[in-house]
Amino acid sequence: MMPNNTATQQDLPEIVNREWWKEIIVYQLYPRSFKDSDGDGVGDLKGILSKLDYLKSLGIGAIWLNPIYASPNDDNGYDISDYYNIMKEFGTMDDFDALLKGLHDCGIRLIMDLVVNHTSDEHPWFVEARKSRDNPFRDYYHWWPAEKGNPPPRFSFFDPHGSGWTYDETTDSFYLHIFSKKQPDLNWECEAVRKEIYKMMHFWFDKGVDGFRLDAISYISKDHSYPVVNKKDLKEKYRGDWSYFYARGPHLHEYLKEMHRETFNHYDVVTIAEIPGIQKNEALLFVHADRKELHMMYHFEGMGIDRASKGFKSPNPDGYKLTDFKRVYTEWDHVFEREGWGTLYLGNHDQPRMLTRWGNDNPEFRSVSAKMLITFLLTMRATPIFYNGDELGMRNIRFDKIEDYRDVETIAMYNYIKNKKSSPKRFLQDMKLTARDNSRTPFQWNATPNAGFTTGKPWITINEDHVFVNQEAQEADENSVLNYFRKLTGLRQSELVLIYGHYTLYDDDHQQVYAYTRTLGKQGMLIILNFSKEPVTWHIPDPLMVKETPLINNETSLQFNHQANDLTLLPYQALIFELAP
Repeated sequence: MMPNNTATQQDLPEIVNREWWKEIIVYQLYPRSFKDSDGDGVGDLKGILSKLDYLKSLGIGAIWLNPIYASPNDDNGYDISDYYNIMKEFGTMDDFDALLKGLHDCGIRLIMDLVVNHTSDEHPWFVEARKSRDNPFRDYYHWWPAEKGNPPPRFSFFDPHGSGWTYDETTDSFYLHIFSKKQPDLNWECEAVRKEIYKMMHFWFDKGVDGFRLDAISYISKDHSYPVVNKKDLKEKYRGDWSYFYARGPHLHEYLKEMHRETFNHYDVVTIAEIPGIQKNEALLFVHADRKELHMMYHFEGMGIDRASKGFKSPNPDGYKLTDFKRVYTEWDHVFEREGWGTLYLGNHDQPRMLTRWGNDNPEFRSVSAKMLITFLLTMRATPIFYNGDELGMRNIRFDKIEDYRDVETIAMYNYIKNKKSSPKRFLQDMKLTARDNSRTPFQWNATPNAGFTTGKPWITINEDHVFVNQEAQEADENSVLNYFRKLTGLRQSELVLIYGHYTLYDDDHQQVYAYTRTLGKQGMLIILNFSKEPVTWHIPDPLMVKETPLINNETSLQFNHQANDLTLLPYQALIFELAP
């Protein structure tokens, strides 16, 4: 599964540890919205199987598959009711086995999305646990007896009242849920829970799954004394951030080490950790090889660059500053400069479309800015993760009404804001830019009424722009975003300097241009990205010298004054030059 290159460890003394999971490109696939095979309006496993040739053509090394386990779908599969079965809308275990074999036959690994911080309230464990206080499964979850009064406040990200506790009348108790009330938190302090989780992981690894993306894994450990966290403590001790508090359970690293020892250590697999609430100085505690916990992680700091200081996911009206963008990604590169390994993403199922957010989705700049963002993701030192549809330049759908949304988070926060007597109109305006459903609309295969996604009624509205932004049209256009994506994946897979090479930022104060080199031994490349809609002249810093013709140019022209070493960059132009010896 290694990239198609022939360099050996001896050829690359600067590379300490080559690993297949450092050298792949990960493609995140949202099954509900990818391809429907049976006309019920919901994407499924057979639909994915029908598109293996397309997936193989992308030059990717692994699929990150969003949850497909049995689930009542309160949170689109992140509320699991049976870890050992497939959601009926998605198909059967036979369908899964066929997909896994098909992907492996194409040279593509499969990384499953796995949720072990919580289950669905319809999971048999919780169904039993809420029957009585002395039920054998009672300790599988977190409870607060009502005779002790109200439990200490905990915030829920998906509750319309913001409360992380819900009263259970049958046992006169409250149960804890960081997310929706239909997602009760598992009690990792219970050894039986941990054993069940590890047993389940072995089940999937024995099938041949190549790893897990671990959802909200930094939240699994809880302090059973349930200390009071008042507003003052939250502000002074936890930076005013509930994620920061939840990520600091007393046994977190103990459980991660145990998980590694009991499961990951027995297979050639990878873990991608979603660890909200973790800061740069803590990252290596999770992914340093000597820690024997996790392999890779992704951070959230980059996702806050364009957000206002107040309001739920409110965008900054002035957008984001490129200098902040460069600072964040440069600092995170430095975290993994010598040890550990990171990932890089600009969009996923929890974020809006990367083109709308970080580029420019106006028709004039849509294609070129999408290509520029792809260039950034495929030339940094980290495992790049692309969200399905971003290789086409799909953009936000921008719903007008709350009735158009399907996401539990958006709906819950809309009701929360109404309960607080804030402005739902302002909230809906913000959601046009930041809501998660912007990225969850169906994949745009062709220009037919349902974009080739389904023959039935789609579970969520399809973006009207599919008539001119779709896979079929871009296959026929050699200058399309899709074919540019393939060109860049091919370059990254053939050039180890783009995977392991040292990263050096240039002109960090420039407001429009992001420029950096990647160097490995005697090989080097200069990447120059214009993040603005204005032309800009940029001088290649001394003593850098580049070859005359760029390896990559997302535009059809090049304005390069070789004598002065000056470039005039068009809006959103992206260039990759080889450094001259």
